[in-house]
Amino acid sequence: MNDTIENIISLINSNKYFIITTHVNPDGDAIGSELALSRHLTLLDKNVKIINHSPTPDYLRFMLNSDDNILEFNEEEHSSLIENADVIFTLDLSQLSRTKSLENYIRKSNAIKICIDHHPFPEDYAELSLIDTLSSSTGELIYRLLKQSQTELNLGIALPLYVAIMTDTGSFKYERTTANLHRIIAELLDAGVIPIKVHQEIYDQGSANRIQLLGRAFNSLTITGDGRLAYMKISLNDLKETNSKEEDVEGFVSYTLSIKGVEVGLFFFELENGFKISLRSATKVPVNKLAAEFNGGGHFFAAGARLENKNMEDTIPKVIETAIKYLQQYLV
Repeated sequence: MNDTIENIISLINSNKYFIITTHVNPDGDAIGSELALSRHLTLLDKNVKIINHSPTPDYLRFMLNSDDNILEFNEEEHSSLIENADVIFTLDLSQLSRTKSLENYIRKSNAIKICIDHHPFPEDYAELSLIDTLSSSTGELIYRLLKQSQTELNLGIALPLYVAIMTDTGSFKYERTTANLHRIIAELLDAGVIPIKVHQEIYDQGSANRIQLLGRAFNSLTITGDGRLAYMKISLNDLKETNSKEEDVEGFVSYTLSIKGVEVGLFFFELENGFKISLRSATKVPVNKLAAEFNGGGHFFAAGARLENKNMEDTIPKVIETAIKYLQQYLV
């Protein structure tokens, strides 16, 4: 891995124009990793732009400075930037299709493509890949890159790295939360990160609309599979009637595992052209394999799938049936 990082450092030093992007509907790990890398490149006097398919969620905007250049992809304005870049970083995604509207432009670009990610089963599209499925987050990998680059971890870089790691470890409760990871976090705190302020911004600043939406999710709560499977759902109608946004459902799935005896939690969220499934496991069930049954993926304890042009209500019984089979297989 150190050799790969050295190669990335060499490419950074020898090039000028950089594009950074991530997956559709970016989370804390995605945006945090982008910001930390972008600010590092800016310190090196590089020309860098972050271009994403989706807007930055409101709950992550507290990290942004006036100098941050995060753009929502527009074909007329940004396709030439991708085409003429020296290097394109894709962060926190294993399949280039997850960049959505940027995908074809990235594939056609002559830029050097560098993938930094911690998800399994990566697509082989990049000239250089820094991939470690044992890392807690893409943010942890960006930290390693910056440390090997001998970058000073000032607050501007430490804050997004902390957000990236904290959110992708479920506030430091998932499997990849190691002693070494806590040593990294200690460095970020030494740089000025204040955990309670970050937690308040991400988890305690929801709108009244979001709380109303959460209430509807709780009303839909269903427990099945001998008490070992819980699921909730939100429809487009729920979203419209509470005047909420797609990002407002972030974290809803975690409530399913707060019920005693539940081993697998699912959250279904209806979209205009299909629906999303968020999956969580408490102990022994690999929900990334369960997600793969529906063309999704992720990690052992946390995964997701996006089913386009499918009716949510018609498909839920099939998902539940498959989840119960997994419970029977892995909980023996």
